[in-house]
Amino acid sequence: MNKKLGHDAIYDARELGIPRMLLLGLQHLFAMFGATVLVPILVTGYGLPLSIQTTLLFAGIGTLLFHVCTKFKVPAFLGSSFAFLGGFQSVADLNTGKFAAMTGEEKLPYALGGVVIAGLLYLVLALLFKLVGAKKVMRFFPPIVTGPIIILIGLNLSGTAVTNASTCWWLALVAIAIIIVANIWGKGMIKIIPILLGVVGAYIVALIAGKVDFTAVAGADIVGLQKFVLAKFDVTSILVMAPIAIAAMMEHIGDVSAISSTTGKNFIEDPGLHRTLLGDGLATAFAGMFGGPANTTYGENTGVLALSRVYDPRVIRLAALYAIILSFSPKFDALVNSIPTAIVGGVSFVLYGMISAVGVRNVVENRVDLTKSRNLIIAAVIFVCGLGFSSTGGITFTVGSADITLTGLAIAALAGVILNALLPGNDYEFGKSVEGDASADLGSY
Repeated sequence: MNKKLGHDAIYDARELGIPRMLLLGLQHLFAMFGATVLVPILVTGYGLPLSIQTTLLFAGIGTLLFHVCTKFKVPAFLGSSFAFLGGFQSVADLNTGKFAAMTGEEKLPYALGGVVIAGLLYLVLALLFKLVGAKKVMRFFPPIVTGPIIILIGLNLSGTAVTNASTCWWLALVAIAIIIVANIWGKGMIKIIPILLGVVGAYIVALIAGKVDFTAVAGADIVGLQKFVLAKFDVTSILVMAPIAIAAMMEHIGDVSAISSTTGKNFIEDPGLHRTLLGDGLATAFAGMFGGPANTTYGENTGVLALSRVYDPRVIRLAALYAIILSFSPKFDALVNSIPTAIVGGVSFVLYGMISAVGVRNVVENRVDLTKSRNLIIAAVIFVCGLGFSSTGGITFTVGSADITLTGLAIAALAGVILNALLPGNDYEFGKSVEGDASADLGSY
């Protein structure tokens, strides 16, 4: 049977031949690349030296691990999660207890320890989904809770975007303009990789303007091992990172819903959300344990699935292998790190706003009734806790000899979940709307 690429649905890419399969895998690499490497760039900007090499390695390994857990059925790529950016910044800003005397390099292992625990929470959720069903579990995490939390993640990061962009406003505006043009007027693959195009396009302009320093690139080896960092565990950093698992879980469910809709297969039922959450959780915990950021299923790659209409998970696994190969190049790491701060600011200017906008979309597309007092109260308390306590440094208390700090985002997440459980009138039903379930996908812009 002669099928046309981009027109006919293809579930076994081997019928296209090896050369086409390799190119399709490369296309998925391009789709995930800009967002995946942006996370360690941003986190390093907060003062926590997260390695690009290590990030790429665990994106590849995490993707392969996810495919094993999902019986090789789900065509999903696991890249760096934007949801945890606010957590990394909060850990970088900690200045109470033992964190007060720490450098960013010393704080990073504790942030990673929080990522490990967040990943393990996925496993708890996966078990609950298996034992009692998704609908009962999701009643505790309706859009009136998850939407405002996602909004807060973006808003709490907005100051960093402005600070970075202000180092060279015109260069930041170039990056913003390219992203907007690619995202709104772009066609095909152009529309799917606006972040990558924004970074590359603005970088070329910066090269012409003489604003790129190649000193580190020239001194870096072409081939070399990744920089591993062993996670350390502290209650404060765990309480910073763990609540973000609520937003990350919704992002995961949104992606799986979107992939199911795109491919015409119900992956929520087979292999099941418990298996997809298991794969995502194990990938996140494994990455955090050895120096990588949290992973999440990527909406960008779902866009490539829709564009190519090749739904074979083998193609995604090729992209994972490409990512692992790239992770062995310190020179490539140095080249990415040579991107001027203003470009990072311009990209994050759009990105952080998009994160908040996704939270708004999650509320709107799930038709949350804000005329109900319970919903208004939950949203109001989440916003005031998240923004108010973030401006005052959170709440610090002592247990035994340890100082424990609850950040604004952690307090907001706890307050939202508790209020939703206590106040009457919770009428959210998970699975009722495919669009609603997919609306919390932070990678679908």
